[in-house]
This record gives sequence, C-alpha cells and structure tokens, in this order.
Amino acid sequence: MSQLPIVRMTLYKHGVGFFQRRGPITGESIKLIFRREEMADVLKSLTVIDYANGQVRGVDYDTPQSQEERLAGCSVILDDAKTLRDLLKALRGRQIVLKSDYVFFEGILLGLDEDEKKPLKDSRISILQKIIDEETKITTETVAIVTIKDINAIELHDDTATADLNFFLQTALGQETHRSITIRLSAGEHDLAVNYIAPAPTWRVSYRLVVEAESAEIAPKALLQGWGIFDNQLEEDLADISLSLTAGMPISFMYDLYTPHTPSRPVVKEEDRTAAAPIMFDAFSVADAEPSPESTYNMAGLMPPPAMPMMKTATFRRASFSSEQMDKSVQSAATGKAMGELFQYNISAPVTVGRGQSAMVPIVSDKLACQKKLIYNGAKMPIYPVATLRFNNTTNLTLERGPVTVLENGEYVGEAVLPFTADKAETVISYAVELGIHVKEETNSESRLESLSIKNNFLVQQFYDIQRTVYQVENRTAQPKTMQIEHNLLRGYTIFDTADPIEKTLDAYRYEIKALVGKVTSFTVQQRCLRINQHELRQLSYQGLQEYFKDKFLDEQAYQELKGLLDKWAEISRLQNEITAQEKQRTKIYQTQEQAQKNMKVLSNEGEEAILRNQYVRQLSQSEEELAQIEQNILRMQAEIKQKESEVDAMITALGTS
Repeated sequence: MSQLPIVRMTLYKHGVGFFQRRGPITGESIKLIFRREEMADVLKSLTVIDYANGQVRGVDYDTPQSQEERLAGCSVILDDAKTLRDLLKALRGRQIVLKSDYVFFEGILLGLDEDEKKPLKDSRISILQKIIDEETKITTETVAIVTIKDINAIELHDDTATADLNFFLQTALGQETHRSITIRLSAGEHDLAVNYIAPAPTWRVSYRLVVEAESAEIAPKALLQGWGIFDNQLEEDLADISLSLTAGMPISFMYDLYTPHTPSRPVVKEEDRTAAAPIMFDAFSVADAEPSPESTYNMAGLMPPPAMPMMKTATFRRASFSSEQMDKSVQSAATGKAMGELFQYNISAPVTVGRGQSAMVPIVSDKLACQKKLIYNGAKMPIYPVATLRFNNTTNLTLERGPVTVLENGEYVGEAVLPFTADKAETVISYAVELGIHVKEETNSESRLESLSIKNNFLVQQFYDIQRTVYQVENRTAQPKTMQIEHNLLRGYTIFDTADPIEKTLDAYRYEIKALVGKVTSFTVQQRCLRINQHELRQLSYQGLQEYFKDKFLDEQAYQELKGLLDKWAEISRLQNEITAQEKQRTKIYQTQEQAQKNMKVLSNEGEEAILRNQYVRQLSQSEEELAQIEQNILRMQAEIKQKESEVDAMITALGTS
C-alpha cells in the first residue's frame, strides 16, 4: 500500500468515501489490497490514469471464492502443523530427488511411513529408483528407504506438482478477509493515479453557538462554529492528504460486480413428433374489467428531542469568555464549494491522521444576527414553550445537519440539532424549555350547516367541520413574556375568525401573545373544512319525463311541475351563459382600454400626436358607454336569475309537499 499512498479523500454522508492514490511506479504491475466487502464498490468505480504517458494493460483481481473453494482442484494442500508430511503424501507417484549431506536418491516417491513416537526422526521415506549397470546396460528397479532425519532437501522434477505447489503457496498468501487487485502496466516509469469509491464511515459535524449578551441598542449576534469529525478506519496512516467533506445526498447503491453469476437457462428436451391433430380455436369473447385505482397519502413528522430546561445560576467569580475571544482562537480551515445538489467543504491545510484514529477540523466560523423567541407547540413539547434562536445562514456555506451546543455569557444554556440549512436560508433551533410558563390546550369540534341548494338535480347540503382550539397561557415567572403559539394546520382546513398570524410556515401558523405575570391569557384558533353532501332528486331529462308520463308513472300535474323545473333550470343556465359572455366582453374592453391608456402616455398634446390622442379619448369614451350597457345587461340578467331561482325554490317546496 505504501507504494501508492492516498493523496486525496472525499467523505460523504451516506457511508461512502472517494479515494485517490497517486505516486511514481517502476515496473509492469502494482498490487493493491482491499477488504472483501469493499470489492463491489471498487470494481464499480475504479479509474486508473498514468500521467507519465505509460499504458494501463489491464486489471486482475482475486476470485471471490474462499481458499478452500480455490484449492478444491489442487493436488498439493498442506496442513499448517504437518507441512512436510502433507507434501510427501501429495508427491506420491511423482519424480523427485531426495538430498542429504553425502548422498542423493532420484526416482518416484512411493510414500511415507510415519513413526508415531518420533515422526521427525525415525519416519522413513521409500523411493523407486532405476539403476543402469554401466557394463551390461541392464536397468534394474530398486526401492530405496531413507530415514527422514537424513534428508535436508527435496527436488521436484514434476511440472504439475511444481505448479500446484506454487498455486497453493500463492493462495495461502491471501487473507480470507482481504482481496488483491493487480494493475498491469507497460514497462518503464509511471506516474500512476488510482481513483475509487469504497465504504467509509460518514463524517459528522458539531456546532457551537456563542450568543452575545442582549442590548437595547444593538441587535444580538451569535458566533457559529462548526467542526467536521471524521475517522480513519483504513489499514494505513494518512499523511498530508487533501481532505473534502461533502454535504448533501448523492444517489448511491450496492451493485455486486464481484461475485460471479451464471443465470439459469431453460431446459429444452428433444421433441417427439407425432401426427398432427386438427387445430381448434375457441370463439372470441370479451371480459370487462373494472380497475379500482387506489391512492394513498402518507404524512410523517419528525419530532426533535426535548431541549434542556433553562436554569438560573447564582452569582460567583468565574473565568468567562466572549465570542470575540473564541472567534480569534479558532478560525475555519475550510473553503466552501457548491456542486449542484451537493456542497463541499475543502480543508485548506493538508491533513494527517494515524491508522485507527479520528480527527476534528474547523469548517465554519462566522457571526450571525439572531433572534430569541419563546415558541409553544403542544405536538412537539406539551405544557411548556421552548426557547429558540433564529438566524439567517449568511456564512456563504451550506450547513449540514448536526448537534449544536448553545453558550450565552460564557455559560452552557442548552443543546439543539441544527437542520440541513442551505446558504441564505433561515433556521430555527430550540435549545431550552421555559418551565415558568404553563400552557393548557383544549380542542373541540362541531358541524354547522351553511346552505341548502338545488344544483344539477341534486339537493346540495353544505356544512362546515369546525375545530376550535383554546390555548390558556399561565405566566408563573416574575416578568411578562412575549411568546408565539405555533398552531399546526389540518389538511384541507382554513383558518377563520382568528387574529392574523405573525408568521406562516408550510404546516403551521404562529400567533404572538403577551403573557402577563400571574394571569391566564387565553387565545383561540378556529379552522374549518367545507363538506358537501349531495342527495339525488332524480336523474331528470325531457325525454325521460316523457317516458315516465307515457308509462303513467307521472300524472299530468307532476309532469308539468317537473318539466317547468327543468325549463327554469334551462333558463337560468342560459342567462348565466349570457352573463359569462358579457363578462368576457367586459374583460376584453378593459384590456383594450389599458392598451389605449398606455399609448396615450407617450403621446404629446401637439401636432399629429394630439390628433391620435383625441382618437384614443373618443375610443375610451365609446368603450365606457359599452361597459355601462354591459353592466346594465348583467344586472338585468342577474335580477332575472334571482327571480327564477326564487321560482325554482317555490317549485321545489311545492314538490316536497305534494
């Protein structure tokens, strides 16, 4: 690994790191070792670049099989405790040479006879030798027996045995928990850079928020300091690397490129051919299917943990500090860089972290204007309001989510979680509970009828579901308090007959109240949702009425009354269409007038422009007359509609009593 050290590391929040190794290489290959669980990500992302104009010939890597699986077909497998015995057993039938200090035996190994008491001293090796008589040239076969203590070397004269032994030794070098990747290169010098992603612990951030003492003349400010925390769980030291910490959420996934996969295939059997029978088809038929789509709506809310209660402390002498002192003591060591949907903190100084160690680097240090508010939300913290700090993120950086410790006047006053906050966005953190104020919250519901009408042959009943929430605030402190009540909005409901909120969020309205000392202050929020019930009178039409009358389901009087009702609805619809047409004409005239007025603004009162100006004046005067006529028409038709609606109401009433 030291041959190609890590020079750059980028950490993300989703458990992945981007690593770059770079350095000079001499030779035709370099080997890198990775944990087995890293191989899928490494194979998915590995990039190799030779900046010395060399060639990258290919990449080899260890199979994902275990050592036992890889050695399954190997003829030489050696035990850790009895290596020599296993080797001699594996070489049985192979051509070998046994050497000692004064003699050697060459031939085919027959086997090993082990002595149970002294296996390394008295065990005997038998070898089949071929001896040629130099005078007669007759070859005889002799079995030589050698005591194992007399042997100090074994030569292998069998290519297969030699290859299997080398394969066993190479496989034994590898660890079960690690795999190697070998990068094949052209001969010569190389300036090699290897980039890849691999699983890595997410980096974290923690903040300190130092609030200055409040002053009537100066708006309060707070010093925000953020520290990036990361870990070196690699199996090497990191020395003078370039480090980046990335905020945001890039898409990432596991894709197993490491484990070999052979898809299953269908089995096709040899067919038996027989004489074809007549081919028959069923008659064509249609089956109606009625899909029943379903829609679901899911709402999930996140509730932050309760903050620590505010505390009063006795006066005593202490070593205090200010935000100015803290700002001078620790300066940010990072610069920010926006990357589309992501934001990156680039640590400006080289970073050194030992193997198995962790580190903190300052990434934010800036003063921000802030506001202190008491906010009550019973869904998040019942009974008591919480103390909050609100500020705009003017650091020019994106703030990643993390815990924040709040200090005021040199004292710890609480903790909070700073949410993910984009540059220039506002954020609110709650850091303490105000135990001196009690809030009692009561909610009741009711339904109230709003109107009855007839529309499209339906009796339409409109009513409101009303939810009324009463907040009773009791101030048990020694000072009056200004606080905000955060009222959660119900889906589909609107606020009514309630004071205007001081602030609005996507899901809640905030109302400001003053809680007087020793008194109970009440505040009521009302919200309602309009509901509609439709009761069908009858699916009526002129043709349908005639059919009912013809079949004597209706008598003459009922038929004429319902036909008159349809006539009235038709007349009302016609008048409404005419009103709509008149309103469209009025809108068109308004647009023409607006254009004429714009044109008149750039015309002078002299010459040809004065003549054109007078034309626009006449045009405007004429259009005013048209507008007056349209208004009269609309009022007339509205009066007719009102009269006919009254007649419809009377007819419906008569139908109901008949």
